[in-house]
Amino acid sequence: MCSAKEPEVKLMVLGLDKSGKTSLLKCIAGEDISKVVPTYGFNIRNYEMNGVILNVWDIGGQKGLRSYWNTYCDASDGCIFVIDSSDQERLNEAAMELMNILDEDVLSNLPLLILVTKSDLQGSLTAKEVIGS
Repeated sequence: MCSAKEPEVKLMVLGLDKSGKTSLLKCIAGEDISKVVPTYGFNIRNYEMNGVILNVWDIGGQKGLRSYWNTYCDASDGCIFVIDSSDQERLNEAAMELMNILDEDVLSNLPLLILVTKSDLQGSLTAKEVIGS
């Protein structure tokens, strides 16, 4: 008897460097996040959730890598854009990068989740404040 292959979903996780992309993936995997190092290039993680394989690409957010985001997004099924709510100095930069990826043809029709992180830190903005800024 042959078993049907589980469906696979490819997701991109994008955002500025130090926004919490890698920590997010480590949390999903139940890994320790106390010693996260910056992602130079990309990390690929596979998770099985409710009978679906999630193929998640954590793409580095340093300025020099952002122009390559769209090349990694080919054949993606969705995008998660991570914004650090405690980094108020770079909210405009994050917004500009989000607008840049939304202008790309390859991403224009993909489902998008905007995830606001680090709201537990003192002085962080709420998700509503991040969206309004």
